[in-house]
Amino acid sequence: MKRFLGGFIAIMMIVYLAACSASTSPSGGSEKKEGGKSGAKKHAMIFKNTGNPYGEKMMEGFEKAITEKGGEVILRSPDQPTAEGQIQIIEQLITQNVDSITIAGNDFDALEPVLSKAMDKGIEVVSVDSAVNAKSRMVHVNQANPERIGAGQIEAVADMIGGKGEIAILSATSQAANQNLWIEYMKKELEKPEYKDIKLVKVAYGDDLRDKSVSETEALLKSYPNLKAIIAPTTVGIAAAGKVLTDKGLVGKVKLTGLGLPSEMASYIKNGVSPYMFLWNPIDVGYAAGYTADALVEGTITGKVGDKFEAGDMGQQEIVEDGEGTQVMLGDPFKFDADNIDEWKDVY
Repeated sequence: MKRFLGGFIAIMMIVYLAACSASTSPSGGSEKKEGGKSGAKKHAMIFKNTGNPYGEKMMEGFEKAITEKGGEVILRSPDQPTAEGQIQIIEQLITQNVDSITIAGNDFDALEPVLSKAMDKGIEVVSVDSAVNAKSRMVHVNQANPERIGAGQIEAVADMIGGKGEIAILSATSQAANQNLWIEYMKKELEKPEYKDIKLVKVAYGDDLRDKSVSETEALLKSYPNLKAIIAPTTVGIAAAGKVLTDKGLVGKVKLTGLGLPSEMASYIKNGVSPYMFLWNPIDVGYAAGYTADALVEGTITGKVGDKFEAGDMGQQEIVEDGEGTQVMLGDPFKFDADNIDEWKDVY
């Protein structure tokens, strides 16, 4: 009888200890703990599509930041710039128990269900470059003030065409939140009296694909023979338009400006197709996003207005208001022209 009771007590002790262990262990390492998450930190970044030089540079900056913080980096992009492609990747990352997802959204609203699912699983979500709605992320990393980007494009094109003539915009996708916001500010700027002789004839969409951007540029030139300038606030689009205008011998006849990579636009600035254009450093944008994601995971910030954190080489950053959500606002875009393009073409 004593032997039976001794065995029974031993078994009950084992069950009790197992139950205690199960109740105190985090499930899969994905649940939040006070002051951050335990275990190895996995930070994923999703860009709009593969083969995009701008996106590759942004991912380079993101990887640098996460590596500096000792984390693991996962870089993913769909083949085409669609929300559906990004949704599939996000679902995969959720099953991998990543700690954070940073995304340049292909659609402002369509990603909300899957990103909300990720946040419900304890995954910190950051949008960068192209925002998703405030319900879909903790904070947005904004590459520059969108109003200044939009207004600056109109100021530039007005300067190039002497304040008179037809202009067109060659954008990325029709769902790209950043592009649409910039275009909204461009149209608002055009309402000012000083631009009364400038007419916006078309907003075309090249979907951030080289061949489609080339086709859309050719269509603009055919449909609007009096076109004086094209604004392409997309690195893929501006490079495609630069090639078309060069190949067709339209240097000086149709001006080009927008947002471009110095490495891709150097020849078009030098040959006069684009007197000047603008951009920020995409490496810095990705770098800031990486530190933002890490700060969220570590619990340094929560994404609320007034939160501050150190972002490596970019110094202290602060969370500010962004409409219904919050954001990290980086500096104004930089102007590239014939005087400085050689200094930057080998950088990015």
